Amino acid sequence: MADKKKQASKRITPDELLAVMGDTPADNREGYSFVVPWKSQMAGGVVKSMVKLDKVLELISTSPYYGPYGLVALWQKEILDKMFLDPVKQFARFLTLTGRNPDMFGEINSWIYLSHARLLYSLCGNFITDGHFDVEKARQLTTTEEGKAFLKECIGEFAFLEKNFNSLGLTRLKAMKELLISLLVVITETPLKDDNLPYMPKQADGSDAMPFSTYLEEGRLRFECLYRVNAFDIKEYAERATGGKIGYCPYEYVEGSNLHSVVLRHYLPMVDVKLNGKILYLNTPLINKPEIYDMARGKSIVEGMLKEGYEVYLVEYGDAGFESSRLGLDFYGKVVHDHYLELIGKRHPKKDIYVMGYCMGGTLILPYLARRAEERMAQKKQMDIKKVAVVVAPVKFDDQESGHAKMREIIRTQYDLDVIEALFGDVNIPSQVIEFGMNEIQAGVSYYMTNGFYSRAIRPGSLEDSAPFLYWLTHGTKFPSQAHREWLQKIYMDNQIYEGTFCLPSTVPALDGKPVNMGALKKAGVAIFSYRGDRDPIAPSASCVSSDIWGKTANNNISISRSGLNRTIEKHVGHVFVVSKVLLAEYLAVVTAFFRGDYTDSTPS
Repeated sequence: MADKKKQASKRITPDELLAVMGDTPADNREGYSFVVPWKSQMAGGVVKSMVKLDKVLELISTSPYYGPYGLVALWQKEILDKMFLDPVKQFARFLTLTGRNPDMFGEINSWIYLSHARLLYSLCGNFITDGHFDVEKARQLTTTEEGKAFLKECIGEFAFLEKNFNSLGLTRLKAMKELLISLLVVITETPLKDDNLPYMPKQADGSDAMPFSTYLEEGRLRFECLYRVNAFDIKEYAERATGGKIGYCPYEYVEGSNLHSVVLRHYLPMVDVKLNGKILYLNTPLINKPEIYDMARGKSIVEGMLKEGYEVYLVEYGDAGFESSRLGLDFYGKVVHDHYLELIGKRHPKKDIYVMGYCMGGTLILPYLARRAEERMAQKKQMDIKKVAVVVAPVKFDDQESGHAKMREIIRTQYDLDVIEALFGDVNIPSQVIEFGMNEIQAGVSYYMTNGFYSRAIRPGSLEDSAPFLYWLTHGTKFPSQAHREWLQKIYMDNQIYEGTFCLPSTVPALDGKPVNMGALKKAGVAIFSYRGDRDPIAPSASCVSSDIWGKTANNNISISRSGLNRTIEKHVGHVFVVSKVLLAEYLAVVTAFFRGDYTDSTPS
């Protein structure tokens, strides 16, 4: 007993190990509730200033009014281009084309995430024997002088990575640092001095909700689970677990549907399900993989609608290439749908077609349907699509009620058309740039997502279950340059859809290039189903108001459940609710009821 007490007294503590590291950007000592990518912002400011200066020098050098000063400006412009702008453009272009982050500091951060995770895996491996946490090995390493020296050396390696991190605040690296701290607590079997243990559940009064011994047991299980599948880096794990392929339902590409990078999928009907004779046309966002509709078995809108007997078609926008860079919303918001609905009509003549649009896919499908209604009325035809379901699809963008004030301010202050065109004009906008903007309006989203992933690791099947979503989240697609410019200016800043000034081409000369009359939806008898979430910062519920103002409404029929009218469902959910089997089942119940037109007052709302 005396020997054990003597050994325990020699044991190194997690605080002693963390002292070797000192303070790092991963600690968030500043207490920010958001990410501060300060180096990226500074570099962006420099690039913006240089591009503006280049434009001024070009103006002076080509103007006859400046005489000999024009020659000086031309000389200065050539120096600026060769010494600075050309290398920056080439660097941004190369990284974009190879799928990497054109922000140098963001790219370094990605390397730090991966390296930090690999160090965690390596350190954790010292305490795993036959798949289980080896308490005796941990005690040996934390009590012997040789073991302590080894652990301090390991902590120094983590410190090197963290001190070179290029962001502050509530970052993904902070979540990884908390996992490291938890590992140090578990291997030393010693609480922290400040008693603020990662993953420790709390009582309402702030006290710990479990004994420290139970915390250690859970911690050992957590590291066993993470080590077993090497899930310390969420992106690398998702790539390995999915094999780079997500989606559950089999599909084929429709012949003749190739339009640049865009193609039309037809999901194969289920062999044991009787077709109901109706078609479902799914429109997807331009900036994400289309598997938002078909993440995995049990997490798939496509699967749910196939089980209901629908023939399901989906627009896959693909990863935009050079030829896509000059295609605007006329193409993505009109030409694509005209062509695909014509193909579907030929394959299924006289069949009812219903439409569904997710996020941006819903935003852009609404003016398309309004223009289609205008065209058919001009041709003395009945509207052929009478029901559309939009999911977290914003249509109102202002600085007051919509909830988009923060993003609009970011666009006003940080987005610069000249910079975007100079860096990404013909290679399109990389997903990392889009993600950077999205993270600005989602305080600490990367931290909370990563922290939750580690916290839930002890639940059976949790890691494998999350892999498809994590792959989808960390592998976006490029946004075509011209469409991106028009999306930000016309939709976000000018609020053209809501204001009724958004223009689309038309086969009817009187309508071609003219503003779309959104009131045509109601006149043509189109009913709108809108599903929105009150915890959604990307598409705030106050901006998802299509069913409140257009289509077949009756006294703002949010709560009306009669057949043929609009329907609005607002839930306590965020932007990507389809990863929850419970929430998805609820959505499928209400949307299929909308399409069938069999509402009752008991329909969930």
